[in-house]
Amino acid sequence: MRKKRVWAGLFGLERAVVESVEIDDEGQVVVAVRPHHRELDRCGLCGRRAPGFDLGEGRRRWRALDLGTTIAQLEADAPRVRCPEHGVVVCAVPWARHGSRFTRAFEEQVAWLAVNTSASAVAELMRVSWRSVGRICERVAEEAGRDLDLLAGLRRIGIDEISHRKGHRYLTVVVDHDTGRLIWAAPGRDKATVEAFFDALGKKRTRQLKLVSCDMAGWIEAVLAKRCPKAKRCVDPFHVVQLATEALDKVRREVWNEARRQGQGDVAAGLKGARYALWKNPEDLTARQQSKLADIERLNRPLYRAYLLKEQLRQIYRLPARAAILLLDEWLAWARRCRLRPFVKLARTIAAQREGIVAAIRHGLSNARVEAINTQIRLIARRAFGFHSPEALISLAMLKLGGLCPPLPGRVTVT
Repeated sequence: MRKKRVWAGLFGLERAVVESVEIDDEGQVVVAVRPHHRELDRCGLCGRRAPGFDLGEGRRRWRALDLGTTIAQLEADAPRVRCPEHGVVVCAVPWARHGSRFTRAFEEQVAWLAVNTSASAVAELMRVSWRSVGRICERVAEEAGRDLDLLAGLRRIGIDEISHRKGHRYLTVVVDHDTGRLIWAAPGRDKATVEAFFDALGKKRTRQLKLVSCDMAGWIEAVLAKRCPKAKRCVDPFHVVQLATEALDKVRREVWNEARRQGQGDVAAGLKGARYALWKNPEDLTARQQSKLADIERLNRPLYRAYLLKEQLRQIYRLPARAAILLLDEWLAWARRCRLRPFVKLARTIAAQREGIVAAIRHGLSNARVEAINTQIRLIARRAFGFHSPEALISLAMLKLGGLCPPLPGRVTVT
């Protein structure tokens, strides 16, 4: 085997020719290469043949995977062509992505490592800056997203938001319930952000949507009614029960404040200590909390009525669909006449959202899968000690949770 073919094999070069190998003054291995003649004069953006324009800025280097502990570089000419679609651009090279100063193998290894460890550890291991790690992840995710259409064949999706940074910085995320994958994410938490998702999805694929799970946010509901009115909106059960828990706590605070105003210090202290007994599910109560709840039943009927309202609303998600819908209507009638202001207000909210709540009951759909994805996104951000750019976080999340992460160079994934 010729030595040049050995070097080409070491660097994983395809559709390229090794011209020479030398060690420069800095002790780096520099491999001079050129694209195969069939790869010459191609646009760096679309890959189509184009007439030559000039020689560009001369020879350029691309950082390759280290050879042991020695830094390796590929060096080649970087002429420019005049593409009919993209204008004057640098020619494409088979060993690197357009606009990158790293080889494909180098970037794919960085992306794989970034998915599995912290960006600072990747930066130290690969001898690049952590900002370069973020930009590499963006390039790899963008290319993988073009090759794998995550928006194809969608029938049941979940939409939610997640705070990724202090100062009310949010991402809107979309998850496919059938595959469990993160399929889309963008900065923002408003109608325009959800509209951007449906713009990316397109009218034809939007009409194929059957179910959409979400919370009761108006900015999601309004866009769904406009863009996919035939899809059933399923209101997430967790958020429904959470509203009931918040209403219960408002009643508890009102009763607690009233006891303090009347000078009943012992009663107020007991109510403050009963917080978790009221919040927890009955099957999870300790003996002491059960005793506290029995005291509330005996001494404070309004607060105990609020507790029963919360528990009955939670019960609708444990019954068969038909019985659950009947119980929901009974709950609405009881809450409207319960004379507890927080629950009267909640009854109006539940009545307005009844169609979405019933759809979630009938189809057994919730945002639990979306919340699991959000938890993993938070772990990604925490492991990286935060991101200055939401795009870098989105790219890393898409690599890990969207199935876009490439295998390590030279490895074959077994399916």
